[in-house]
Amino acid sequence: MKSIPPDADVEDTRVANINELQQELRARSQRDRAYLIVLAGSNVGEMFRIEPGECVIGRAQTVQVRLLDDGISRKHARVVQIGDKVYIEDLQSSNGTYLNGEPIQTAELKDGDKIRIGSTTVLKFSYHDQLDESFQQQMYDAALRDALTRAFNKKYFLDRLETEIAYARRHQQPLSLVMFDVDFFKRVNDTYGHIAGDYVLARLARLAATTVRTEDVFARYGGEEFGVICRGVGLMNAGVLAERLRTTIAGNTFEHEGQRLPVTISIGVAAYPEIDAKTALELIAAADEALYEAKRTGRNRVLLRQPTNRAP
Repeated sequence: MKSIPPDADVEDTRVANINELQQELRARSQRDRAYLIVLAGSNVGEMFRIEPGECVIGRAQTVQVRLLDDGISRKHARVVQIGDKVYIEDLQSSNGTYLNGEPIQTAELKDGDKIRIGSTTVLKFSYHDQLDESFQQQMYDAALRDALTRAFNKKYFLDRLETEIAYARRHQQPLSLVMFDVDFFKRVNDTYGHIAGDYVLARLARLAATTVRTEDVFARYGGEEFGVICRGVGLMNAGVLAERLRTTIAGNTFEHEGQRLPVTISIGVAAYPEIDAKTALELIAAADEALYEAKRTGRNRVLLRQPTNRAP
């Protein structure tokens, strides 16, 4: 009589489990999610998922794919998904829409197509699965975000500020910059340790991120200094935001390992056109001047950088 191997059931179960896992992997790996990925331009690295229906690309705040490029119209083009096909249509934009180097009015998009709109922005149309999406988002965050605070990093901040200044000057729109840092931060590090200092920066960044507008750019400029770019906001309104930031930080408890840490911030605000800045560094210098004056005159306060040569 032929004997049955004692591990036969185990082997059958193992094979069944492998088949189930392979089926699950195939199901999860279907590249059925349509995306636009920014290859060049001020939003480089960002990815936008194309949902069924209409998705408008442009500079307006109300569009689904908002890109900051002076050459892009407010409502430049739209992407429409119908069934399993995706189309792009130019919306009578000023500078046109180009698909793989050719001007188009309406065209079907294929995986890997390159779309150029505006003067510097290039998009890639692509299908991704769930794993692709997660990996792309991680890469985007790693390139643009500060690891500790999750605020935007200095490079992204400077690039965006240059773009925003050019836009503000060309369209004669207000632009404000809020710069702040932690009062006596060295004392926090020396007294409570660098881990406590990191805790302060991370918690402060979370509080600040929930205080600014979604369209503002909040970034870690370096060390304990942060910046907020406020497009379309004048000096006084930026001062209101700065005071809201100051009171939010001062009114929250910072406690690390059972010890309460004293945390306040000093803030300087500068704005175009009050400051006729032509570069990012010029506007940063003006805001920093107000920030240093706030620290020199008592800390835990907001100061606005006023123009030095007012008309009589």
